Amino acid sequence: MTTEQELPDRGENREAPSAQTAPQGKGSGGKRRRAGIFLLILFVVGAVIGLRWLVHGITYISTDNAFVESHIHAVSSRVPGTVAAVYVTDNQAVKKGDLLAELDPSDYRTRVSEATAALAMARNETSGDYAQVEAARAAVDHARARLAQADLDLTRGTALLAKEVIPREQFDRLETAKRVAVAQVREAEEQMRKAQAEIGLSGSGSREARVALRDAQLATASLNLSYTKILAPADGYVTRKSVEPGNTVQAGQPLMAVVDLDDVWITANYKESQLTHMKPGQKVTFTVDAYPGRTFSGRIDSIMAGTGAAFSLLPPENATGNYVKVVQRVPVKIAVDRASDPGHLLRVGMSVVPSVDVERSLGDILHGLWPF
Repeated sequence: MTTEQELPDRGENREAPSAQTAPQGKGSGGKRRRAGIFLLILFVVGAVIGLRWLVHGITYISTDNAFVESHIHAVSSRVPGTVAAVYVTDNQAVKKGDLLAELDPSDYRTRVSEATAALAMARNETSGDYAQVEAARAAVDHARARLAQADLDLTRGTALLAKEVIPREQFDRLETAKRVAVAQVREAEEQMRKAQAEIGLSGSGSREARVALRDAQLATASLNLSYTKILAPADGYVTRKSVEPGNTVQAGQPLMAVVDLDDVWITANYKESQLTHMKPGQKVTFTVDAYPGRTFSGRIDSIMAGTGAAFSLLPPENATGNYVKVVQRVPVKIAVDRASDPGHLLRVGMSVVPSVDVERSLGDILHGLWPF
């Protein structure tokens, strides 16, 4: 009895584990399926991200070899003198025509007064010279009248000599008188031409050459007086100020600089292999190291006609020595949109990272990648 009862119990015990094993197999299969789906999703997401990164890398060309540039107006004195006052400080905003500094005008005012007096004297002297010309012209008329009388006397003497009314000696005197009259006319005409030349009435000169000369000297003195006021050549910010009141400056000596921040641009040195699809007018976005997280915009203005090495002080001579190919860089000028920098945050020399949208379609990119 005991043995027969134990056998069914062992059979029931054998079937129990098989009943528990079936649910465990179904659970492990579901986990594998979920893991496969998850890996497939990761693969698809990675493929999409990788494709977008590839397309972005081909469509947007960037470089970190780029800097901010602008017009830098060097301010210098046009005349020598002593600095009387300086009206600006470093980094001060100025407008075109603002007074930056002033030289001592005393010497130049004195020269203007001298030139004014010389002009008045020249006008008075010219009036006297005109009187001399008129006197010389009257002397010419007088000499010509005497020549006419001498010519008439000689004609009469010739007729009388033929009739032997007058002696030969008297006829010789008449001939001599005519030659003297001719010489006097010539002398008077030369005197008149000399008087006319002194005031510019002859040749290509002006009627008032002497007055014109003094007038030009007065204009020069007045111009030099105006140069004692040093004005801002353009809107911008004062920088590199190196002048103080009391300094003696020479003509052409740099005093300060004015940087125009209303018209800044980016000079980006792209590799020659990156220029394939670049052209003027394409959109550009760039970031500046000084303002992380902020993006500025612009457009390609122009592409330089040569590489930077071609215009260097010592350009490479590839025809000599051993040649090693080096990828050259071509400067690209990028005009900055004023709307993206209303506060003039960009400063000359700042490092930027521009990214040019070369406007390539996905089909064009895939066609370029297709090896067949």
